[in-house]
Amino acid sequence: MANKIILQKLSFQNEDNYVLAERYYNVLSALNNLKLTEREVQLMAYTAVRGNMSYANVKEEFCKKYNSSSPTISNIVSKLKKMGIFVKDGGKIKLAPVIQLNFGLNIKLEINLVHG
Repeated sequence: MANKIILQKLSFQNEDNYVLAERYYNVLSALNNLKLTEREVQLMAYTAVRGNMSYANVKEEFCKKYNSSSPTISNIVSKLKKMGIFVKDGGKIKLAPVIQLNFGLNIKLEINLVHG
């Protein structure tokens, strides 16, 4: 008996790149059982949209947008670097290239959950 394939399509339209990035990284966290906190996902999304989290003004903007603090950012960056989610590239803290997307473009996400 051949395996059945179930196709489910969802479409979200949103002009806010930060919201799209948060949704994407929440899905990645859930599928990979990473158990990331809301703030960690927000930092990933913000870094994806801004390009890096190395400059003081970018950190300040994140803190204002998400009502956070600079020490919180440092702690999260340290944790996510250990997990391989953040990398240091040319002295800048960035998302690992494999999960860095341009959220200004249309993105199609395909998930295959294979049984047995």
